[in-house]
Amino acid sequence: MRAVGRRAEDIHAMHYRVLAEAVGDLVLRHDSSGAVISASGGATAQFGIDQDAILGRGLFNLVHVSDRLAYMQAIDDAARRDETVTVTVRLRSGSLAGVEGAHAEPVFSWAEMRLRRLDVSAELAGRDKAELVSAVRNVTQAKAFEGRLEAARAEAESASLWKDRLLANVSHELRTPLNAIIGFSEILGRADLAPSDGARQQEYAGIIHTSAEHLLSVVNLILDMSKIDAGRFEISPEPFELAPLIASCCDMLRLKADAGAVALIRAPLDCPAELVTDKRAFRQVLINLLSNAVKFTRPGGQVVIGADTSGDMILLTISDDGIGIAKECLPRLGDPFFQACSSYDRRFEGAGLGLSLVRGLVNLLGGSLLIESVAEVGTRVTVRLPIDCQRRSRRDGPLPRIETAARLAAPAPSALSQASDLIQGKKIA
Repeated sequence: MRAVGRRAEDIHAMHYRVLAEAVGDLVLRHDSSGAVISASGGATAQFGIDQDAILGRGLFNLVHVSDRLAYMQAIDDAARRDETVTVTVRLRSGSLAGVEGAHAEPVFSWAEMRLRRLDVSAELAGRDKAELVSAVRNVTQAKAFEGRLEAARAEAESASLWKDRLLANVSHELRTPLNAIIGFSEILGRADLAPSDGARQQEYAGIIHTSAEHLLSVVNLILDMSKIDAGRFEISPEPFELAPLIASCCDMLRLKADAGAVALIRAPLDCPAELVTDKRAFRQVLINLLSNAVKFTRPGGQVVIGADTSGDMILLTISDDGIGIAKECLPRLGDPFFQACSSYDRRFEGAGLGLSLVRGLVNLLGGSLLIESVAEVGTRVTVRLPIDCQRRSRRDGPLPRIETAARLAAPAPSALSQASDLIQGKKIA
């Protein structure tokens, strides 16, 4: 009887070996506890593991700790059911050499195991519990492909989300001025509706002009962002004086600041008088940051702009005592179309592109951006730019995140008053 059993075992072993060679998988026999009785196939070729290392409890020890429960559950399910059970686990297949004195980092491969109860083995050997047979396949490449597919799907969903956000935000920004242009142009174009008063006609024409300028600014923002994303935004460094440029940008925003009862203050500049960078891009950065500061500052508040140096870098700082930014919104600043206040009934205009454009331009000029803010306290934006951007190489690739932090303390009124005192006679009139 024992001879018959051994003969049957030899025949089964030969069958497993032939099956493993034909299929290309690692074929294992397990007892009811999951221990490996025999192995056929290329354990070394599949996983880089010595075949003897998986016998007994060796395979269990190679399974990733997080996957051992799933592995034992599959063994138990296969032993109790008359069906194939599939489980995917990670097997330790090697290690990366660590630095001297450090532990080697283990390397794992993904393995798909298909387990099935082998009832005939119990009958031939006179055992009460059946053995199991499993086919093990290395699916690491398939898992990697699955990960890339999931990343592509997430990217596609993100692109769709940005498209929806673009349509929502841009349409919100375009509808109001378009309605104004259409409405007032119809009034001026109809004899029965056109006002006879020349001053009123001039007022309507001014509204149309202002609305058209707003539409053009939104379109230009989108075009500039597209150029930056496509890597086609070219910078042209040139020497220019900083103080006159800051003054001209403040003059451009003077009416907006006066309309909102916001004091726009230029602090004394403690930096070189001349910079070498792209003047148009620098002006765009400054206008966007100043416009945001004025827009989000309440009547009676102040916006202070100043500049300092740190080595070969200029630190341009714009501080306000406005509404600030909530802590949970800080990490997303600079994302296209993101607005900390993004509901359709928001109080502030804007498509959420200004800060994203600033982020891209600052990166092209070789600088970085830090935003410190606390809701209901205020915001301080610090732009670090090289004094001579020709000495710094342009940085390509994905745009770096904006550095953000909560302001350590509220901007005390006395501090702003001191800044105002320092610049008596320099406040923009």
